[in-house]
Amino acid sequence: MDINIPDHIGKFLRDASWSDAVLDPIDGDASGRRYFRVNGGKGKAILMDAPPPEEDPKPFLHVAKYLCAHDLNAPDILAADAEAGLVLLEDFGDRRMREHLDAHADDEYAIYREAIDTLTALHKQPPADCPPYDLAFYQQELALFTDWYCKARGLDVNTAEYSDLWDKALRPVLAAQNPGVTVLRDYHAENIMLLENGQGLLDFQDALVGHPAYDLVSLLQDARRDVSPALETDMLEYYCAQNGAGDDFRTAYHILGAQRNLKIIGIFVRLWQRDGKPRYLSFIPRVWDAMERDLQHPALVDIRQWFGRNIPGDLRDPSKTLGGVFQP
Repeated sequence: MDINIPDHIGKFLRDASWSDAVLDPIDGDASGRRYFRVNGGKGKAILMDAPPPEEDPKPFLHVAKYLCAHDLNAPDILAADAEAGLVLLEDFGDRRMREHLDAHADDEYAIYREAIDTLTALHKQPPADCPPYDLAFYQQELALFTDWYCKARGLDVNTAEYSDLWDKALRPVLAAQNPGVTVLRDYHAENIMLLENGQGLLDFQDALVGHPAYDLVSLLQDARRDVSPALETDMLEYYCAQNGAGDDFRTAYHILGAQRNLKIIGIFVRLWQRDGKPRYLSFIPRVWDAMERDLQHPALVDIRQWFGRNIPGDLRDPSKTLGGVFQP
């Protein structure tokens, strides 16, 4: 075992009968969690170290149980000590959607269709017992843009009007998400594993009950991978055809696209300024470009006009939205 691994992890593995394991660190995410590949006599597994009080693995364990109960590919839980923040998971291997498509671009259409089929299967199930994606939560996320991006740019924007306009824009979305579906909230090419028996799901501990368009936006307006407008349109229409969704759904898709992208821009600036992770700045131009496309929808005309009054035109060039200015 790596000598830098704390003693409490060694005890956890011994208690789980993985005492002979060797741990190798693997890339994590934007959170405070760490991940290790565990190699031992019992095979391979993934260790999640989610140290409390900053992290809490209980929501992950709860949603994993729900997904597995509904025949969706979440990793099996091999052992867990939630109070210690430790979870031993089934190892889904290394065939991640993002890297596979980088190497096999011709598979893009089929793999995205399969990812949408996975969403369709999820949306046909009763929602998980998770908190609602309510107006207060949407607004909390939207404030990340004004609190972090706008302040980083030294912009004095009208936050009260911004909030009021979003209240109005989100009303039809909120009306349509009752009873709602399970929203994984981070459903994209870096959290989808390609398995022999379908696609594996990761990073779903922040799940809420909300609108079915949200995870579709997460997939098709991916902050970390270019998705062409043509592919986005084709896959949106594929989802609509599979689920009998009409123009109201397409409208909600663009409203939630703008909402999500504004949240992400704020989070990426916060990761840079507060957490010392500047690499996320390089993703902002892609996210900004998607956000501007969403704002062209007629349902968002008032918010588009707010941007015209509050965000100078030269800063709305994606190459000048921090990512192109502050290179990691």
